Amino acid sequence: MRFENRVTIITGAASGIGRAVAERIFSEGGSVALIDRNTEGLAAVAESLGDQSRVWFRALDISKESEVEQCVADIFARFGRVDALCNNAGIAGGDYSLITETDTNVWQQIMAVNVMGAVHFTKFAARIMRDQGKGAIVNTASVAGVRSGAGGNAYSASKAAVINLTQTTACDLGEWNVRVNAVCPGLIETGMTAPVFDRARAAQKEHKLGSRCELRRYGRPAEVAAVIAFLASDDASYVTGQALPVDGGNTASLNLPGMKV
Repeated sequence: MRFENRVTIITGAASGIGRAVAERIFSEGGSVALIDRNTEGLAAVAESLGDQSRVWFRALDISKESEVEQCVADIFARFGRVDALCNNAGIAGGDYSLITETDTNVWQQIMAVNVMGAVHFTKFAARIMRDQGKGAIVNTASVAGVRSGAGGNAYSASKAAVINLTQTTACDLGEWNVRVNAVCPGLIETGMTAPVFDRARAAQKEHKLGSRCELRRYGRPAEVAAVIAFLASDDASYVTGQALPVDGGNTASLNLPGMKV
């Protein structure tokens, strides 16, 4: 019950890792504010959790600062506090083109959601945490932000930016006892990675998914959620400014040219 009497904001909560985080934190006694663009998905998650007195949700575009500001204000009005923020929402963009063929619009869209969405929520939630004298922020980055071959150019650059944002904001907020960390998932089966899994299954190559990780398998959302819950809890009270891979050992091994193709 690490989150009893605590309130956690979770973006990208309608599915995948975000949903798993909501389930984990709720199961440990926490109240959750769920954010996503998918209204139906949010409603389904909220209903599945049970006790509606500990659940709040809203569909919005996290790239719009004014909407995020109002959202955080409404969460504070509902619960009277914000103890943790999980910046999990993100998009892949589906663009794996070479940099010479890149679509500028795709870059702008990915940066607006993956980077600025986290910036907006951190900006307004951290003000509440500062006044409380305590808080935890956990950003979902990616192994794609650590090394090449795990995502398209724009997506990878956005996740590298999230890692750096984690470090700089940890320095900004440390004096108020607000911790900021990131997780860097490897290959996890979620809605975002569904095309990868669909292609592998269609080609009867599902057994190869995650085969180059040291654990020789792909991961599950619940496994990432467990690490996020740790970083958001007092169990990680002396951990800040870190980007922790949750990747089955993928970033521990040598990435040779062409290996990830």
